[in-house]
Amino acid sequence: MEKVPRHFVPQPFAYHEEVELRIDALSNEGEGVGRIDGRVVFVPFTLPGERVRARIYRNDRNCSWADLVEVQEISLNRVQPVCPVYGICGGCCYQHVRYEEQLAWKRRQVVDLMRLQAGIETPVNDPVSTSQVYAYRSKITPHFNKPRDAKIGSIGFLRVGSRSELCDISRCPIAMDPINELLPALRRQVRESAAQYRRGATLLLRVSEDVVLTNPRAVCCQQVGNITFHFLAGDFFQNNPFILPVFTEYVAQQACGSGAHFLVDAYCGSGLFSLCLASRFEKVVGVEVSETSADWARFNAESNGIRNAHFLAASAEAIFSQVDFPPAETAVIIDPPRKGCDKAFLDQLFAFGPSRVVYVSCNPATQVRDLVAFREAGYRVLAVQPFDLFPQTKHLECVTTLDQTS
Repeated sequence: MEKVPRHFVPQPFAYHEEVELRIDALSNEGEGVGRIDGRVVFVPFTLPGERVRARIYRNDRNCSWADLVEVQEISLNRVQPVCPVYGICGGCCYQHVRYEEQLAWKRRQVVDLMRLQAGIETPVNDPVSTSQVYAYRSKITPHFNKPRDAKIGSIGFLRVGSRSELCDISRCPIAMDPINELLPALRRQVRESAAQYRRGATLLLRVSEDVVLTNPRAVCCQQVGNITFHFLAGDFFQNNPFILPVFTEYVAQQACGSGAHFLVDAYCGSGLFSLCLASRFEKVVGVEVSETSADWARFNAESNGIRNAHFLAASAEAIFSQVDFPPAETAVIIDPPRKGCDKAFLDQLFAFGPSRVVYVSCNPATQVRDLVAFREAGYRVLAVQPFDLFPQTKHLECVTTLDQTS
């Protein structure tokens, strides 16, 4: 008899009870959403319109979760996944979905978030897609757990539904070709050196001018348009280089659209937006909490001959006291981490009162949450433009442009 997890709630479905249902939609996490007697059941790797058989493994108060057992009626939008461990590795969730349909559902998810979480009824543009839907990632970070008996087990990414168990990865189809060429040799090297590891570790593979760097302190080089960026391989930098020129150009157009003469780039990193947009403004100030990233932003400005950009190493919550630009002539770009903006930063931003804000987000859910605060502070949404930086995954960048209403 199969062992039932200790905390499993046995209602309304028994543990591993098999159910049949029709999938109606996709969640923000990329899972199929169906209903049985009005109760929501989430089933990953399914598509709207499909009838499936699934095995229940969790009951929450308002919904249940199940593993896919069989697709009984197949959607025309289903395609064959490229990766042999798709459905086991937790990195991708959309490889079974025709790419045009991925884009359609990502747009719909932004529309639903705007309407349901913020009460904002506004047009959402079709997502801008990348030129490569595979082999686009310039950085991956495989992990391995603590060696046992001086042997290293799986080297890869978390398995679907697990917080600790890893799926062994010898090749990643969404990673750039130079990464996949080096990965087998790096895996062998790590396993041959197992005795020197006392705990698990994370590896780094990052492409820099067709060379793969594995040292987080190594200097990485990336060209975006006519700007050359240098930064530490372990620091943050957008890792789909194929879409960055059109991505930064759109942000530039939105930031300039109000006629602003000055630009503040909060969370500026090594200067991606600041430097790509500097030629369109009289003066630019970028702020970054990481001292090393701010140093690289200054280096990048100097090496690219950009004289009107100044960078501060300070918390993004304490920047506007150092900005003497007239707010009515200033645009602000914010590109916060996945958690979005905290209240201290938003209060400071609203007190400064820039004429335009361009909010770049890697998490539309927290961005939409923050838009409620923008509305209460007297800003209106002018445009919402998703960018699909990460095909085959649930992740999406969303650029929202806001102006003051008065």
